[in-house]
Amino acid sequence: MATIQKIEDLEIWQISREYAKQIKQLTQTEPYKFEFDLVSQMKRASGSIMDNIAEGFGRGSKNEFINFLTIAKGSAEESKSQLYRSLDYGLITETVFQELYQLVQVIIKKTTSFINYLNKSLIKGTKFKDRG
Repeated sequence: MATIQKIEDLEIWQISREYAKQIKQLTQTEPYKFEFDLVSQMKRASGSIMDNIAEGFGRGSKNEFINFLTIAKGSAEESKSQLYRSLDYGLITETVFQELYQLVQVIIKKTTSFINYLNKSLIKGTKFKDRG
């Protein structure tokens, strides 16, 4: 795996960013007009995915990164639950649900794979680079 120098190069962050943008656009549509609590939860959970990936990356420690990736994965699962609520409340169609569900599933799977990779890696992180 190539060394990632900045968060913008990390695929799971890129996909998470796209997902957060799509959730933001969705929650600005008419059906969500009076769903203030759900809209707030959806925007926070989707944004939390990319934010936790970024924070973990910035910590410079493999173990901290894994911890924040785990939090990001939890936020993705939370966001998936909110998609189900949106579907159940009649706010989105099955088609919209499936599109967003598939995207968040990609995030979950790729995050899980990345966590597994990091757990097996001997790399400690950038903050330990010159400590030997």
